[in-house]
Amino acid sequence: MTGPRKEIMSHPYERYLSLAGIDTSGLSDDELYALARKILEAGIHGISFSPYVEGQGPGTELGAAQIRERLSVLEPYVRWIRTFSCTDGNELIPGIAAERGLKTMVGVWLDGNLEQNEAEIANAIEIARAGHAGVLAVGNEVLLRDELTADQLIEYMRRVKEAAPGVPVGYVDAYFKFVDYPQVTAACDVVLANCYPYWEGCPAEYALVYMKDMYRRASQVAGPGKKVIITETGWPSGGPVTRGNIASLRHAAKYFVDTYQWAEEDGVEIFWFSSFDEGWKAGSEGDVGAYWGIWDKDGKLKYV
Repeated sequence: MTGPRKEIMSHPYERYLSLAGIDTSGLSDDELYALARKILEAGIHGISFSPYVEGQGPGTELGAAQIRERLSVLEPYVRWIRTFSCTDGNELIPGIAAERGLKTMVGVWLDGNLEQNEAEIANAIEIARAGHAGVLAVGNEVLLRDELTADQLIEYMRRVKEAAPGVPVGYVDAYFKFVDYPQVTAACDVVLANCYPYWEGCPAEYALVYMKDMYRRASQVAGPGKKVIITETGWPSGGPVTRGNIASLRHAAKYFVDTYQWAEEDGVEIFWFSSFDEGWKAGSEGDVGAYWGIWDKDGKLKYV
């Protein structure tokens, strides 16, 4: 996630209160965090994974030992991880994850640097041919950032499909971009939608209802028979108020509980954002960007 979304549309939230997950309003903080831990310990579908530690960020060359150490924190709780790049050592992650019995949605980072894009594509194809890609996510919010055209993106996807037959290929972006670019949606084997009620100013108590609507919009444009996966959703545990929304551990825990109750009930595949707090993200998102992890920057679980 790279920045704020479109303004939230007018929405009659009050009519949907009964659908907004279990009622956690009467729970103490400790009781709510215990419920979040219980869901996490039962296992969630997937989580976004960047193995950076404090002082690192995109462009840091990652080593296998650090990847293994960070991945060991997550592996008891998830079935899938989602990566964001296939260069700077990130290309090692899917193979290491496979050693540990985890599947990987392999992220192929694309932007306006066409030479770097070629390195990403080449490594993604190699990962897929090694049998370590469960899904290939070709591009992440590149249309939202206006760094490539839809035609350029579709061509990259075509090349990856041709080189890695049998591996589902999709593109990751904010849910509304699949409405805006139906030709991109048509080119996807699977629609990979980012859904962030927080960034759209939706109050925490109605966030699940709003995410369900985001998912519905992406599903409608995808059409019958095409899977939609929520590739990012989450709530920050700290930082300043954003668009009236409070970043707090309680709100993050409630949204986590509501999200995975719904995921279990409706069979929706969701990748939580994110694994660890990442300080470098404050540069693009403000202070709140550094507090999206279930674990803090040192790998300590927050829901304790």
